[in-house]
Amino acid sequence: MHGKTIVITGATSGIGEVAAIHLAQQGARIVFTARDKARADVTMAKLRAANAAAAHAVHMGDLSLLADMKRLAGEIGQEPRIDVLINNAGALFYARRETRDGLERTFALNHMSYFVITNLLLPKLKRDARIVSTSSGAHRRAKLDFSDLQSCRGYSGLPVYSKSKLCNILFTRELARRLAGTGITANCLHPGFVATRFGDQSGGIGSLLVRAAKPIAGISPEEGARTILYLASSPEVANVNGEYFYECKVAGPTAEARNDADAKKLWDVSAQLAGLG
Repeated sequence: MHGKTIVITGATSGIGEVAAIHLAQQGARIVFTARDKARADVTMAKLRAANAAAAHAVHMGDLSLLADMKRLAGEIGQEPRIDVLINNAGALFYARRETRDGLERTFALNHMSYFVITNLLLPKLKRDARIVSTSSGAHRRAKLDFSDLQSCRGYSGLPVYSKSKLCNILFTRELARRLAGTGITANCLHPGFVATRFGDQSGGIGSLLVRAAKPIAGISPEEGARTILYLASSPEVANVNGEYFYECKVAGPTAEARNDADAKKLWDVSAQLAGLG
């Protein structure tokens, strides 16, 4: 990874931060996004300690807002090239709230940020570049209802989160189809149930249950980051495109996640919502 430029969202904590630091230790230059400056400063200090020779960069913004997604993509798009794009930003919310774009915030952050950032940065990704998106095994409990993508009816945090993770796989599937023959690959992954701060501050009884389960069933962030690192750097997957991975191996997602018609429809709806032709 020496000399390569890695762009990663969701890099100020958990598996994203672990992956960023390990890639920096391998010689990569890390460009990441952050919403909280204090946490961004901590991550930047760790990256500089991991690889002081690289000019790591951070871009501040809120990836639940379309305007910030586009602005951040414009800023990052000034890079001469991007070798790996890692879509890892995400959250679990136990109360429904809309962004100022009128999007339910789980859908906005967990799906639309992947869609917008990736599409706007594609011109900077050339042959042999890789796109890695963090999904989840939670997708197995989900089905998409295109008449209610914003979860207006009967909102519940975990099911809505699960739907957003299904969106990640469908997005990857359609993206890989569109990238076929370009030499750019797109894959996604389930990191496992990781004991990080993820979901801790989301509120509600679900947040309490998640926090209680982590010491018992959760794996470490280092373990959770392994598949991200594998997809970002291993020569074994240099030519693999459009797959869903778990524990560094191709895994079988649900039938809903393999629905090509839904993948294309989600792409078209997302492009319309984002104002991207």
